[in-house]
Amino acid sequence: MNWNIAGSITDQETIAKGNGIRELKRLRDCYGGVAWRKKKGIAVVRFLPLGPTAKAEVHWYEAHGIGKVEKIKTMP
Repeated sequence: MNWNIAGSITDQETIAKGNGIRELKRLRDCYGGVAWRKKKGIAVVRFLPLGPTAKAEVHWYEAHGIGKVEKIKTMP
């Protein structure tokens, strides 16, 4: 399902870093970077196209110099 974050992400926290990330090898192969973190937060998401909004838990990977990649949404 297609979706987009509408607004900012609140209550951000790191849930895994370094070797604790299962996808670490793939992330480094695709994007480079060394210090990867898996993070989560709460955001309002909009289901596309022009659909309703809902509050959801959002997960993503982040590395210094690369930024946020591969967002993953989970409904609370």
